[in-house]
Amino acid sequence: MEILLSALSQGAIWTIMGMGVFVTFRVLNEADLTTESSFTLGAAVGAQLLVLGLDPLLALVIAFLIGASAGAVTALLITRAHINSLLAGIITMTGLYSVNLVFLGQANLSLNGVRTLKSALAGLGLPRNMDTLLIGVVVILIVYLVLGTFFRTDMGQALIATGDNPVMANALGIPSAEMTMLGYMLGNGLIALSGYLVATDNGYADLSMGVGSLVIGLAAIIIGEVVVKHVSLGVRLLTIFIGSVIYRLLLAVVLMLNINTDNFKLISAIVLGLCLSIPTLQQYASRKRSIHNRVAAAPSQDMRDSIGGSTAVTAGAESSSVQTGNGEGAGK
Repeated sequence: MEILLSALSQGAIWTIMGMGVFVTFRVLNEADLTTESSFTLGAAVGAQLLVLGLDPLLALVIAFLIGASAGAVTALLITRAHINSLLAGIITMTGLYSVNLVFLGQANLSLNGVRTLKSALAGLGLPRNMDTLLIGVVVILIVYLVLGTFFRTDMGQALIATGDNPVMANALGIPSAEMTMLGYMLGNGLIALSGYLVATDNGYADLSMGVGSLVIGLAAIIIGEVVVKHVSLGVRLLTIFIGSVIYRLLLAVVLMLNINTDNFKLISAIVLGLCLSIPTLQQYASRKRSIHNRVAAAPSQDMRDSIGGSTAVTAGAESSSVQTGNGEGAGK
């Protein structure tokens, strides 16, 4: 039970990361490498603000805004400097390393004795991990309602259209550059928000905590898509939570097997690769079944054709016999 509760609580705060990655990866159809640095950026800025005594909720909002600004830089490189999106993400990610170090002041910033969202709930007497789960679920519901409402607006539909086909979006009068900017800002803002929540849950912010975060976000999205198929966009956002929890359960199984924790990143990459391969494997298995069914049906068809041919030959022979008999009768 404790393992499940831990997976639920960790999956909840990492779901926000998955939602941010979803905006850039699924809506804009871009793999944004800014993710790994904007995640750390939200953690670093939020942690430093908490150390300075700022209200945890206000620090949360500022972490979102600072993450959105990082996404804006990447979007500017793409839309104005016309740099490849992959390279633009790498450039921003590289620059943010120094920015994150400046905010942290050191490689690791502890939050011991600092008022955070978790410490604010300490008076409720919640069981272990339940406070993290409560914070994560509340933030998920707020983000879900905001994104669900936004994607039903004209601007949200314009953002989706830009991701589907930028050329057609421009032809329809949609400012694709501005929509790209909006998508990157929204996605990286949510990612930074997740970084802030993870830092407060861990009790520290670390310079390298964003390494592999993109893989975790993608794993949550892909696993959710594999488990729950053919749903609306709103429901798809919620399936990210399912994928995130399953991913955490898989990591818990790895711990139970006493596998070296240094191999977590490798295992994460393998899990993601397998999940990404599932649709292709399903199509391959479907084609194999289809071919097998056709091959199995072929003898039956040949037999029917053979029977039909034999019947036709017999009928032809009988017809010839009748005609011959009629001819002989006429001769007599």
